[in-house]
Amino acid sequence: MGPFRTGTEKRMRISRAWTGVGQLRRAATAGALVVALFGVAACTGTAPGGPAAAGSAPASTGAPPTPAGAPPTPTGGPPAPAQVPDVLRFTGTTLGGAAFDAAQLAGKPVVLWFWAPWCATCASQAWTVAEIEPRYRDTVPIVGVAGLGERKAMKEFVTEFDLGATPQIEDTKGALWKRFKVTEQSIFVIIDRNGTVVHHGFLDGEALTAKVTALAGA
Repeated sequence: MGPFRTGTEKRMRISRAWTGVGQLRRAATAGALVVALFGVAACTGTAPGGPAAAGSAPASTGAPPTPAGAPPTPTGGPPAPAQVPDVLRFTGTTLGGAAFDAAQLAGKPVVLWFWAPWCATCASQAWTVAEIEPRYRDTVPIVGVAGLGERKAMKEFVTEFDLGATPQIEDTKGALWKRFKVTEQSIFVIIDRNGTVVHHGFLDGEALTAKVTALAGA
């Protein structure tokens, strides 16, 4: 029994020794793997296969931030209508029977021509008005204000001097003549684009042409 037990004990001791060696080898291998994983994490800042670290800044999109409370970027569109000055806040009826509203002329220089159908001076000016009005119709409108006469005579005057394309307001009661303090014919009242009266008085054909041309280029 002695030798047998001695041999058996030796084999058991040797087996336990090899088992211990295997455990040590496995522990060493696991430790090496842990070290390798921590090395990768230290290089990348993120655990392998894991999400970005909490609190890290998001990736930039390249677009600058919009300041809080900043007005929206204008997208364009039609310009705002011109403010109507007091001097152009009047209406009337043309010799042709159409309604006329001077507010539509806001933002442009305007020439008001006060004339009477029996006035020889007005007749001489009529030729100039008929000549230059079509040329400057869109930039410096000329509007006639007929007074001190009968409607029939006024219409005949317009036909004779080919003024049909020029707005001619019928003012037999003299309301607009009073509004603009016109006491005699023939008077031109010139209003600039800001609504300021820049001329009130007589003009011959040459002077009228010069003023209208200057206003168109202003």
